[in-house]
Amino acid sequence: MSETAPGKGARLARKLVIDLSIMTLIGIVLAVIGPFGTVNAPMATRLLSWIGLAWLGYCIYNPMGLTVGWLHAKLDLPQWALWTGVTLLATIPMAIAVWSIGFLPNVPRMPTPQEGLAAYINVLAIGASITVLFILIERGKRNADAVPHEHARNAALADPAPEDVTQFRPRFFERLPLSLGTDLIALEMEDHYVRAHTAMGSDLILLRMRDAVAELDGLDGAQVHRSWWVARAAVQGTKREGRNIRLLLNNNLEAPVSRAAAPALKEAGWF
Repeated sequence: MSETAPGKGARLARKLVIDLSIMTLIGIVLAVIGPFGTVNAPMATRLLSWIGLAWLGYCIYNPMGLTVGWLHAKLDLPQWALWTGVTLLATIPMAIAVWSIGFLPNVPRMPTPQEGLAAYINVLAIGASITVLFILIERGKRNADAVPHEHARNAALADPAPEDVTQFRPRFFERLPLSLGTDLIALEMEDHYVRAHTAMGSDLILLRMRDAVAELDGLDGAQVHRSWWVARAAVQGTKREGRNIRLLLNNNLEAPVSRAAAPALKEAGWF
């Protein structure tokens, strides 16, 4: 899953089409079931309403992934806790939309506290289930993408090219697809994977961050954050936001520096 700018755009467009197709199917299923008192509405109205709500739900819940990634990098909190928090927050506007749709074409009335809580819990159950579904789908895609790269790596190791046996070569480089080269810039943790960023693109490697860092032993770099390792030669500068520090890398990425790692990096002259 090597990524350049055009390739990434095509991948995102394909993902959007697939995601909205899934949400359309979910909307059709909900229209047939007719939850939240919509079962008595005409089927055409239910289809229009629930498919529209499914798409609206995608617009509300989908950005949570970016929010979780940003907060995880900023605050170094567990991803499961962040997913729980943002799902609870995103359900508020979604519950309001679902409550309102039941009154169309009339103006919706204000729910009682009991009605509001019931609507929130019902929407939370559906929204959380769909969120988990998309997380599992994305994880399955990553597993599928990792398989051919593992085969290619094994084939390359079975018939290695001649090289200078005295040249230092970290074990982690054996995991990189040949198309990425070995000009490693950074490693970024994504669930149970690390995304290896090189001068030629990026790719997901099925490996824990701590194991990847161990395999880079001897390379001039450091784990600057729980979810980031950075090659020292790739650092072009720093950016400060209050007490937060970010390293500016030569591929336009910004790597967060944890407060625990900052003193040692400063002493070593990283910034």
